[in-house]
Amino acid sequence: MTLKLAYFEINDIVFGQETIIDGSTLVINRESLKNTLKTADKRISAIGVHTAMPGDSTRILCVKDVIEPRCKINGTELGVGNTHILKNVAVVTCGKIVGFQEGIIDMSGPGAAHTPFSATLNVVLDIQVVPGLSPHEHEEVVRLTGLTAATLLAQTSTNKNPTLVETYPPIDPAAVPSSLPRIAYVYMLLSQGLLHDTYVLEENAKQGLPRILEHTLLLDGAIISGNCVSACDKNTTYHHQNNPVLRELLREHHKRLSLVGVVLTNEPISLDAKKKSAQQSVELVQTLKADGAIMSKEGFGNPDTDQMLLIRGLEEAGIPTVALTDEFAGANGCSQSLADSTPQAIAMVSVGNANERILLPPLEQLLGPISDLTKLAGAYPHSLHDDGSLEVELQAIIGATNELGWQTLRCREV
Repeated sequence: MTLKLAYFEINDIVFGQETIIDGSTLVINRESLKNTLKTADKRISAIGVHTAMPGDSTRILCVKDVIEPRCKINGTELGVGNTHILKNVAVVTCGKIVGFQEGIIDMSGPGAAHTPFSATLNVVLDIQVVPGLSPHEHEEVVRLTGLTAATLLAQTSTNKNPTLVETYPPIDPAAVPSSLPRIAYVYMLLSQGLLHDTYVLEENAKQGLPRILEHTLLLDGAIISGNCVSACDKNTTYHHQNNPVLRELLREHHKRLSLVGVVLTNEPISLDAKKKSAQQSVELVQTLKADGAIMSKEGFGNPDTDQMLLIRGLEEAGIPTVALTDEFAGANGCSQSLADSTPQAIAMVSVGNANERILLPPLEQLLGPISDLTKLAGAYPHSLHDDGSLEVELQAIIGATNELGWQTLRCREV
């Protein structure tokens, strides 16, 4: 039951007469892709297909999701068999904001340093839907269209030879060297409803969690983002597909540590549900006989309580825990940075202050609905200046304070 991830390195994307891989170039028939996507979902009224490349003077606005192009080969099930992946490529979906969230990707300038997707070769889908859809239906159309496009692009690799193949066998928690610490990964997923949703094996994470899930399923795309949340700490589908915490644990497996399992846990909205979920998660970690735990998070405010309950429960169970979080400490960094705390939280890793402000210079090409700019979390009524520059918080940039640690902010002692 081994998973093989086959990577096909792509170094350029161009539009052409057919959708194929030509050497290391992905060629896309733009009109064919548009028609296929509109045919697949009649709720699409219009769709724009664009490219946004590293270094371009391009700003992508109101980003819904980012997805790595992948497809299963020979009908294999998720978590086993062969999966083809277009390396360096991302499908970026954007469109009208139905709440007050979403975010920005700048392909150049100071904003580009704060998002990993300024370094990917992006196929941008600017999607409009037919009138009369509910907010949930609107979001469903945009996100499913992104997934469909990602699969179609990945299928261009079917008869090609991969650049790299990674092999991931199953892990037996019982077969670990006794000299190495047994480490569990507690993987928190935003699941509050109200368009704050994540999907695990096609089921809403509001149900069926906490649970232990095989690392091969996670590496193979078991988690899909459905979140309209602040851009800075949103885990896009691309983040879930390439979770850096999980990959680092697997790199060190049977070297510095033994990964004994991944506990997926949700972030409910009521205090009683939070306490119950945290207790169940701690019990699952205990069944893995873990010596320690590493915990990531998604979101801020409400999820801070989930994280603190988990940390307290694990520490009281004798399981030392390291947790990642971002901060909302005000523009000057002097405000209380978390909405909750516990004395047991003694090993916290900060990935940055999302309230820090940044001035983004005007860029030549704008993709996405510029009219919705001031609805972005981290933007203000006066964010758009007359010269086209933007004054926003890091909160508005996709991945700027990602709580999987996939961001570029660093700190130094002064």
